[in-house]
Amino acid sequence: MNIVELIKKKRDGKSLDKDEIKFLIDEFTAKRIPDYQFSAFLMAAFLRGMNKTETAALTNSMLYSGEVVDLSEIPGKKIDKHSTGGVGDKTSLILAPIVAAAGVKVPMISGRGLGHTGGTLDKLESIPGFKTNVSLKRYKKLIAKHGLALIGQTKEIAPADKRIYALRDVTGTVEAIPFITASIMSKKLAEGAEGFVFDVKTGSGAFMKKLNDAKTLARSLVSVSKKFRKKAVAFITDMNEPLGNYIGNWLEVYESLLVLQGEYVYNLSELSELLAGAMIWLGGKAKSVDEGIYVAKEMISSGKAFDKFLEIAEAQGADISYLKKPEKYPKAKITEKIYADKSGYLKSVNNYELGMASLELGAGRLKAEDKIDPKAGIIFHAKIGDKIKKGTLLAELFTDDETKIETAKVRITKSLDFSKEKVNKVKLIKTTIK
Repeated sequence: MNIVELIKKKRDGKSLDKDEIKFLIDEFTAKRIPDYQFSAFLMAAFLRGMNKTETAALTNSMLYSGEVVDLSEIPGKKIDKHSTGGVGDKTSLILAPIVAAAGVKVPMISGRGLGHTGGTLDKLESIPGFKTNVSLKRYKKLIAKHGLALIGQTKEIAPADKRIYALRDVTGTVEAIPFITASIMSKKLAEGAEGFVFDVKTGSGAFMKKLNDAKTLARSLVSVSKKFRKKAVAFITDMNEPLGNYIGNWLEVYESLLVLQGEYVYNLSELSELLAGAMIWLGGKAKSVDEGIYVAKEMISSGKAFDKFLEIAEAQGADISYLKKPEKYPKAKITEKIYADKSGYLKSVNNYELGMASLELGAGRLKAEDKIDPKAGIIFHAKIGDKIKKGTLLAELFTDDETKIETAKVRITKSLDFSKEKVNKVKLIKTTIK
C-alpha cells in the first residue's frame, strides 16, 4: 500500500477499509511511516471524520499493536470503568473496592494527570509505598486473589496509542472523537475486561465542554464496545463544579476514605454509587442498576468496601497505616484561606480554572518533567446554588511553594460568579446511553 494514496483518500472524504487502517497503524508503530506523513493523515481524518466501521478498525489495529490480556482463567465477570477526566474526580478509588467487595472482578489500568485533570495513578502513588508499576503477570495474580488490580499502563499494552497520542497532542487533533475512542478502547479492551461503564464528563471542567460532543463520544464508546462483544453503558455527567470538595492527590485519597467509611459527600457519593451500581449490574451481581446501587451502599455500610481498599493497597505495597490514620500524613508547609467578599448565591464556577489552580500549587504537572507534590491542592467548600454570606470560607489552599499561592488565589477568585437571585443546584446525571 502507498501512504500518500491513503492520505489522499481520507483527504477526499472516502472511507478506509480495515486492511488500509491496519497498514497505517502497523507501519507508523514500527516507525516506517514518518511523523510528517502520519500527521497529514491525522489532520485529514480530523477534518473528514471516520465512520463507525473505521473507528472499530482503528481500535482493533491499535489494540493488537501490543499484548491483549486473557483473564478467562479467573472465575467471575470482569468489569471496568472509564472516566474522561475531571476536577476532583476520585470515583475510581471509591468504586473499585466497592465493586470488588460485591464479587465482581475489577481489572483497572489507569492513567496519569492530563492537563487540568488529576490522574488515578498519581492519587494512588500519593499513598506511601503504593506501587502502580506492575507486570501483567502480577496484575493477573492480584485480580485472581483480591478481585481487583489498580495499575498503570505497561509497555506491552497498546504501544500504538502512545506514539499516536504524542503526535495528536502537537498537531491539534486531540479532540477527534474516532481517535479519542480508539485511544480509550484499545487500552480498555487490552486489559481483559468483559464490560465497561463509561463516565463521560461535560461542562467547564471537562474535555468535552459541550453536551452534544459528550453524547457523541459516549455513543462512540458504547458502539465500539458492542462491536467487540462487550457489555457497556455510558453516563453523561456534569463537570461544572468539582466532584466532592477535595482537589489534589492525597487530599482526594483522604476524601475517598471518608466516602468508603460511610460519610456522605455531595455529588461524589451519588456518582460513585451510580457507577459502582452499574458495574455490579453488568457483572451479574444485581438485576438492575438500581439494585446495584443498593448493593454498593451495603458494601460501604458493612465496612467491606473500606476493608477491600486496605487489602489491595497493602497487596500493592502501600503502608496502610496512613489509610487507617490519615492524620499522620505529612502536612503542606503553607496554607491559605479564601473568604467570600460579598453575599449572594454561587451561580457558576469555572472548573477548569480550579483544576489549573491546583496544578499551580503543585498537585499536577505543567511540564512533563515536573514533580508532583502529593500534599498540594485545594479544599473547595462551595457548591453551585449555595447561599453564601460575606466572610464565608470558600476555599483552602495547600502547597510547599509560597510563590504559587497568589496566582492560585487569583485563578480561584476569578472563577466564581455570584448572583443575588436564587440559583438551582446542578443536575449531576445528564443522560444515560446504552
